[in-house]
Amino acid sequence: MTNDTTSHGKQGDACDLEVSRRLPHVAFDLASRRLKGLKIERLLGLTGQPKPLRVLEIGTGSGGIAHYFGTHPHLNCEVDAVDVHDNRVVTEGYRYHQVQGTQLPFADDSFDVVVTNHVIEHVGDKQAQCAHLSELHRVLRPDGVGYLAVPSRWMLVEPHYRLLLLSWLPQPVANAYVRLMGKGSYYDCRPLTTHRIESMLDAAGFTFVQKHGEALLLTFELERPDALIYRWILKRAPNAMYAAWRRAFPTLIYTLRLTPPVAGSRAVADHA
Repeated sequence: MTNDTTSHGKQGDACDLEVSRRLPHVAFDLASRRLKGLKIERLLGLTGQPKPLRVLEIGTGSGGIAHYFGTHPHLNCEVDAVDVHDNRVVTEGYRYHQVQGTQLPFADDSFDVVVTNHVIEHVGDKQAQCAHLSELHRVLRPDGVGYLAVPSRWMLVEPHYRLLLLSWLPQPVANAYVRLMGKGSYYDCRPLTTHRIESMLDAAGFTFVQKHGEALLLTFELERPDALIYRWILKRAPNAMYAAWRRAFPTLIYTLRLTPPVAGSRAVADHA
């Protein structure tokens, strides 16, 4: 996972203390990052794109996804990547910028593609999360496309700490649970519900398409194409099943566009 920790705005000493306790949650498996990059490419419909693309990855972590797009054999990508911690293990193919919070060091309307993959749960409280989305909106070109993934608050096993029902708990109880299980002193992630993230995307000025089901199928297609559950159940399931169960997915995935000034934004049902 990647981490875009923030000390957003004038939130005082309490916020600064919270920020200082946040940890980098980084996926160092470069093979998995390559597959993640390919999945993002397909979900965004970039395959075969003839024009040059300026790409931003927010929360670069190990650098694997930025490297994937920056060294792509067929896409012509100029890639920038930002993070608050430099944990890169691969540095070729992109420019890296270290940042202090949610503010991005780029001009308005700079990027054709913006990727924020498992970042928003790390940036801080709701105010910081809204600031993260506002910056994404600011730097995305009017005809650009964004990718956002965030773990659901209602997932059974929290992916960063591997603890059952951790994200369901109030913050003080979650902190105690983390300490009790010897995983640290503080639960520093804030996963979101479907309702919360979609409300925030709408307020930030995005039109968005749910990609939970399509992403699940792509994961199996790329990583476990012979799995029986994929071949006999998931691949054969009707689109309506994925739409009906969209709130139950452990990872919430969206493609984003800027909402036209004259149109209201709304979620579009996932068609896997």
